[in-house]
Amino acid sequence: MIEPRANYSLFTFLLVFFASLFVVPNSRAQAGPVEGEAEYQVFTSGGHGINGSQMDDGVFNLGARFGLILTAPHGPGFLKGRLEYALSVLPLYCVTQANGTACGGGVDPFAFKWILSTPRKVAPYFEIGGGTLFTDMKTPPGTSQINFTTGGAFGLHFLQSKHNISAEFRFQHISNAGMTKPNPGINTIQMRIGFGWFSQKK
Repeated sequence: MIEPRANYSLFTFLLVFFASLFVVPNSRAQAGPVEGEAEYQVFTSGGHGINGSQMDDGVFNLGARFGLILTAPHGPGFLKGRLEYALSVLPLYCVTQANGTACGGGVDPFAFKWILSTPRKVAPYFEIGGGTLFTDMKTPPGTSQINFTTGGAFGLHFLQSKHNISAEFRFQHISNAGMTKPNPGINTIQMRIGFGWFSQKK
């Protein structure tokens, strides 16, 4: 069962997300994604577990990502958008659990992000991806120091003339893929804030 704080965070984010699709005015001076160009970003995330014995676990991370805009806008109606491939490096990833705080780092070698191409100051997006996580303690306790991560996110790029700030709601599953038993895994809900920019054609 998801805690009330998670339900409230999700409701608030969804409200802002869908409102932005209809009420944010057009702008021609925003540095948004362009096919063939790149995205650069630094980010931080925080959240907590939502499953069983790991519900009280907390997560925090810092990272950087590089992405490539692969396609021009295509698709039907308001879903028309661009596809981006990205990879991330997380030099700090901590999980607070019953026996202490496990810290380490990880690499997410793939993520695919669909960025809606609405001509607005806010660019909504959806993302799926995965990677690996290495920690100095077994995570969860009694399992493994090596884990794999999979998940998805939906968020908003708040576009400025040169840079952008992003806010997203992210689900991430952490487990060792059965390398050890038991393998309860950790399902987490996270909020991520990022600062970055999209390169522009000359």
